[in-house]
Amino acid sequence: MSTVAIRDVRKSYGATPVIHGVTIDIPDGEFVALVGPSGCGKSTLLRMIAGLEDISGGEIAIGDRVVNDVAPKDRDIAMVFQNYALYPHMDVRQNMGFALRQRGTPRAEIDRRVADAARILGLEPYLDRKPRALSGGQRQRVAMGRAIVRNPTVFLFDEPLSNLDAKLRVQMRSELKELHQRLGVTTVYVTHDQIEAMTLADRVVVMNGGRIEQMGPPLDLYDRPASLFVAAFIGSPPMNFLQGEVAGADGLRLDDGAVLPLSARLPGAGRVTLGIRPEHLMLADTGWPLVVSVVEPTGSETQITGRVAGHTLRILVRGRTDARPGDTLSVAAKPADLHVFDHGTGQRRDIGH
Repeated sequence: MSTVAIRDVRKSYGATPVIHGVTIDIPDGEFVALVGPSGCGKSTLLRMIAGLEDISGGEIAIGDRVVNDVAPKDRDIAMVFQNYALYPHMDVRQNMGFALRQRGTPRAEIDRRVADAARILGLEPYLDRKPRALSGGQRQRVAMGRAIVRNPTVFLFDEPLSNLDAKLRVQMRSELKELHQRLGVTTVYVTHDQIEAMTLADRVVVMNGGRIEQMGPPLDLYDRPASLFVAAFIGSPPMNFLQGEVAGADGLRLDDGAVLPLSARLPGAGRVTLGIRPEHLMLADTGWPLVVSVVEPTGSETQITGRVAGHTLRILVRGRTDARPGDTLSVAAKPADLHVFDHGTGQRRDIGH
């Protein structure tokens, strides 16, 4: 196992910069997820850690060694790709042991490591099968097994679950987390799926336009998003947003002139964006009148979409409800669950409760 230090790392393609001075220190054994929309630079950063992309500026260290000019095969890392990258003419056993054979590892040691990895990943019944005879989840396990047998100091994952169906993604997510808890290897994981990032990682790095927007433990990002971008990206269903002017003690004056009363005094003055997560809007005896337009039951909870003063809001209700389109419900939120962002900068403003 090893630490990874990313220090003021930059990347440009010709005159076009795509990574703008990123700095991340990853302690030994930590699981870090790089998350963000397509084009934010997360995969490029991962490929620079792996040595598959040159660094235009800054440095990357794995353990005590700066690896800017070290070949990928000499970095003591193992990478798992989105498309599995298995050799179709080799069976599972041969695929998992391929890198060790290339290194000249003794046959007995290869057999031992492959057997250990197969046992961990539940692949023992499939060792003699070719990739075409495996399901998507089984192929992904083989790709992970090939990484495990190398005993690397760092695992790198590039969107490893994106080709799987929704049910299998949830299963593999749980297996990945258990695998990390068992092996304790430093891991950098790239995904566009914020649920994956939140559930898997010790720390989440949200990237936007080649820069770090915010990083920290998953629940810190959920509870205190530093910017409008992070607030919109983290959380499912996504956060509700209302734009307007601070109306002093009265609340928020919306664009149509209606004043939304709040139980907390908004900080500062001027134009702001108010954010409220659907799960933090509660049905109440008194509150904002929400006219229901859509009701989506899932069994354990119900998502309701409606309009308040002409603005669309979604609420997430635990369990079931008798609400129907056209009904008017009263909804409210606790002051601690309100998020306020400056309209100009998109940065968080703290609320005094």
